[in-house]
Amino acid sequence: MWILLATIGGLLIGSIIGFAVRKYIAESKIGSAEKEAERIINDAEKEAESIKREATVEAKEKAHKIKDEVEEECRERRTELQRFENRLIKKEDNLESKAEKLEATKQELEEREEKIESKEEEINELHQEQVEKLEEIAGLTTQEAKDVLLKRVENEVEHETAKLIKDLESQAKEKADKKAREIISTAIQRCAADHVAETTVSVVSLPNDEMKGRIIGREGRNIRALESLTGIDLIIDDTPEAVIISGFDPVKREIARIALEKLIADGRIHPARIEEMVEKAKEELDDKIYEVGEQATFDTEVHGLDDEIITLLGRLKYRTSYGQNVLQHSIEVSHLAGIMAAELGVNVKVAKRAGLLHDLGKAVDHEIEGSHVQIGVDIARKHGEKEEVLHAIEAHHGDVETNSIEAVLVAAADSVSAARPGARRETLESYIKRLENLENIADSFDGVEKAYAIQAGREVRIMVEPNQIDDAKASKLAYDVSNEIEEDLDYPGQIKVTVVRETRAIEYAK
Repeated sequence: MWILLATIGGLLIGSIIGFAVRKYIAESKIGSAEKEAERIINDAEKEAESIKREATVEAKEKAHKIKDEVEEECRERRTELQRFENRLIKKEDNLESKAEKLEATKQELEEREEKIESKEEEINELHQEQVEKLEEIAGLTTQEAKDVLLKRVENEVEHETAKLIKDLESQAKEKADKKAREIISTAIQRCAADHVAETTVSVVSLPNDEMKGRIIGREGRNIRALESLTGIDLIIDDTPEAVIISGFDPVKREIARIALEKLIADGRIHPARIEEMVEKAKEELDDKIYEVGEQATFDTEVHGLDDEIITLLGRLKYRTSYGQNVLQHSIEVSHLAGIMAAELGVNVKVAKRAGLLHDLGKAVDHEIEGSHVQIGVDIARKHGEKEEVLHAIEAHHGDVETNSIEAVLVAAADSVSAARPGARRETLESYIKRLENLENIADSFDGVEKAYAIQAGREVRIMVEPNQIDDAKASKLAYDVSNEIEEDLDYPGQIKVTVVRETRAIEYAK
């Protein structure tokens, strides 16, 4: 117990002594810290005073410098303002000077205007006097003089117009002719169709003249049977070893030829045998016609045609127009139209197809009423041909106006094929009449001395009076004559119109 109390008492005494010692130490440290703080404060005050003095000096220096700069800028501004003022004074002086000059100029112009008005009055009076004197001298009023002048101007304008037409036609014709020549020459060079001149008679060779009697038969019964079955005429005359088959229908004439050759080869000639051979000839010719039509489609590369159309094309082999074989003509037109279409970059297939079918109606035009053009269109439409092909067929003779390039090319190819030398034969009477019509059209124009149709009607040359037709009017005359020919005449191909003007100067040495 006493030990516990002694321990507690010791602890209390130790604590008190420790507190006293710590208090002493703390008070000693606080005293030294206060002294150090006082020293630091004194040093800071001294340093702050020094910085204040330096800042004051520096601020005064900067203020002085700024003041100098401002004064310098003010001096420059005053100098600049002085220059502006001097320039304004000079401009003001110049404006005053110009104003004075303008005033003087205005005064001068007013004086001139007065003088001009006075002179205009004098000129008007003189002009009126001159007009009156001119009217008196010329014996014409002003209106009459105007009419004369207008007439002269009209003549000059007509002359210039004719000259312009001549120049434009020359340029256009040169370009068009060059291009047309290139296309047509290319087409013609590349087209090499054969041409056959058909006639209305066929000749069958005989092994001997004794065969003529057998063909005639007893009392002529054999020849009558053959003529009755074929619808043609057999001419047995003095021609040695030959029989002439005559008829306008080339198909019937070909049937008769084939049948007669078979009879001659067989040797048995009597009416029953003749009838049998004629039937065989018809069958053989039908097959041949189809083969010919099919070959035409192969040659022209026109495919997909109906069998009936192919048969009609084959019949064209035995049809002629002005002596020209119609099938060969159709093949040629197809080639020409196709080549020209290729050159121009249009539909080659339509051009070739329409070219091959354009004369299709001629195969049956002797059996059906109407023109071969309309018949051909109806047949082609019946078998499903396209509208562009039908239009080209319908327009190739100008029955309707063309509305496609392919139709124009088919018409052109048709003209080229028909118009080439030797393609067609023409009766002398119609040929002479066409030449006379050409010359009469040319002679109907004023100033024409004489007209001559030359080159088988492909050109008309017109001699004119040189004192009535000058060079410019000669061009206009050629243009007018060509238009008149186009309106009044029907002709294949084209006709060249040439106007010839000749001036002769004649003097006599005495």
